[in-house]
Amino acid sequence: MGDLVICNNESVDKNYPYSKIIYLDTGSITENKIDGLQEFDLNDAPSRAKRLVKENDIIYSTVRPNQLHYGFIENPPNNLVISTGFVTITCKVDTLYPRYLYYNLIQKQTTEYLHSIAEASTSAYPSLKPSDIKALEISLPPLPEQKAIASILSSLDDKIELLHRQNETLEKMTETLFRKWFVEKAEEDWEEGKLGDEFNFIMGSSPPGESYNEEGVGIPMYQGNADFGFRFPTNRVFTTDPKRFAEKYDTLISVRAPVGEQNMANEKCCIGRGVASFSYKTNKSYYSYTFYKLRSLMNEIKQFNETGTVFGSISKLDFENIDIIIPDFHAVKQFQDAVIPHDEKIINNCKQIRTLGKIRDTLLPKLMSGEIKVS
Repeated sequence: MGDLVICNNESVDKNYPYSKIIYLDTGSITENKIDGLQEFDLNDAPSRAKRLVKENDIIYSTVRPNQLHYGFIENPPNNLVISTGFVTITCKVDTLYPRYLYYNLIQKQTTEYLHSIAEASTSAYPSLKPSDIKALEISLPPLPEQKAIASILSSLDDKIELLHRQNETLEKMTETLFRKWFVEKAEEDWEEGKLGDEFNFIMGSSPPGESYNEEGVGIPMYQGNADFGFRFPTNRVFTTDPKRFAEKYDTLISVRAPVGEQNMANEKCCIGRGVASFSYKTNKSYYSYTFYKLRSLMNEIKQFNETGTVFGSISKLDFENIDIIIPDFHAVKQFQDAVIPHDEKIINNCKQIRTLGKIRDTLLPKLMSGEIKVS
């Protein structure tokens, strides 16, 4: 690759024209998804805010490559500055198509290889040098074929991104409706109570370690927020000796380090000690109301991250003592009937996202290796 790319091409210097910058740190992007940008006066910016990027650059964190802090730069603000914890990769476009290189670099086998190099480094933590990336070998089909391969993979990613945006919009719409019905227009005769008066909940319990496996034997187990994604957790670990269960569409809340991450079970599953599950007492099938009611209580739940302990945690008694307003069943039923089409669409979109992701992950190494040819 060293013949085909330029690394860390530009940095902030005395001629930099902007007094304010938009800053991207390594922890703020994962698998090309940006969690947040920060704005600073240039003089007050972090010392690592030095690296400059341009359209179609690839950024790749040099620290712990297995954490997947990488991205492809599109339509960057003129004053975007990124951390020196990234290596920036600029393609010589007459030979190497940037999107094609991006998909090469994000292959599982590539990230695992780069992580093995990082772990062998002599620094205090696993890290890469730009020369490690330049030393990678790359299969280089003709430029039109590179573009065709990238187009196939990009179309799958674009569809996945569209479905994610639809889901985020649907959730915001439903949250707005919940707030309108149960906060802004709360009835005076609705009773005051505790969380346990309206919901059944189960605190998780971890099975013995020897029962765990990653081969799909037994039942999926969720250990905490590390398993959580958008709406549904990811199946990583299974157990043959489950202790406590969540049922399909129960709301899941992480109860430790950090408290208050939220998901929904997409099947019957085992919950470890880092998770609690919730369902509506009057009618278990009212999972949408349960999900958004728990989300509306996040300020109360997340305060247990600030308990003074090394790791925040919330207990069964803490949940039981959370004060709530309990609306009458008719209002809850009306809300559930109104928003269930939103949730059904979100659930179907999540299924499509997983299917498309599997197709992309299956195609990616086959296209890159030439096992599957495109014209």
